[in-house]
Amino acid sequence: MLRIPAKLFGPQPLAAVTTVFAVGIIMPSMISTGGQSNSDAPGTRSGSHAGATNEPVWAKTLTGRKVLVPKPKFAPTPVRPEKITHPKADTMGAVTAAHAPWPRTGRITHATAAAVPQLPGIDVSAYQGNISWGSVAPYIDFAYAKATEGKYYTNPFFYNQYVGPYRRGIIRGAYHFAIPNNSSGQSQARYFISHGGGWSSDGMTLPGALDIEYNPYGSECYGLTHHEMNTWIENFVKEYAYKEHVYPVIYTTTDWWRTCTGDATRFGNWDPLWIANYSARGGGPLPRGWGFYTFWQYADGGRMPGDQDVFNGPHRQLRALANG
Repeated sequence: MLRIPAKLFGPQPLAAVTTVFAVGIIMPSMISTGGQSNSDAPGTRSGSHAGATNEPVWAKTLTGRKVLVPKPKFAPTPVRPEKITHPKADTMGAVTAAHAPWPRTGRITHATAAAVPQLPGIDVSAYQGNISWGSVAPYIDFAYAKATEGKYYTNPFFYNQYVGPYRRGIIRGAYHFAIPNNSSGQSQARYFISHGGGWSSDGMTLPGALDIEYNPYGSECYGLTHHEMNTWIENFVKEYAYKEHVYPVIYTTTDWWRTCTGDATRFGNWDPLWIANYSARGGGPLPRGWGFYTFWQYADGGRMPGDQDVFNGPHRQLRALANG
């Protein structure tokens, strides 16, 4: 389908973007109300069934390299559930904007980008309701939708927000909002996969994303030590990779990652990075384990529904990420 391209300017090395050129105007026709539950409609099921046999399991990393994934060994982490009161409101942009230590002035509102082309996209949740994807599709190249949170919440608008882009020729993906002190990383990965977060190597489905960031219900790091947090994340990542044959994307901020994981580097070997930063150019400083970002969320609102994002590369690389 013919899309209206984003205009990208400005020299930057590697994974730098300075600002994102937002195109189109959000209109009432782009968003409607009412919802549908996650379902087994085309494109919402996992494409792989790891563990059914004793054959070796291989998974694709952020570079496209396939590595052998042993059957995950569960490592327990503390479970201290907090009262959950607003899972619908726990979205990437809303929680990040409320807790990140960036100045409230000087937010990035327009794009410019880099030597590497930057493709525009969005991430959405139940907050946006049903979206008229025919109005949005000409202006974006990808979309992520929140599928789940913890082991207790599914997005009632997920069908529209996940299958809708697919039907318009937009590459799509699903994300999981992690609550690490509520249940194990392994069990949350399984819940995510079972409720729309699975991956298919069809060129139209991005790896599932783990949204691991500020706690919307209590202490910033969910009461976990660096070791416990890294164990929880690895439990999730390894379970997802073993089941889906691809490593999940990790969404975070550099501030949270440094504070709550001790700036862990191991995940940079496997997982694409989705960095959130609303005030620094080019995504700002990255966590130490990554030399570049794959996605950058540069604003928690704009001219398109939801949070505003870019992919760090040309369309052929975006499609490669969605292929096996």
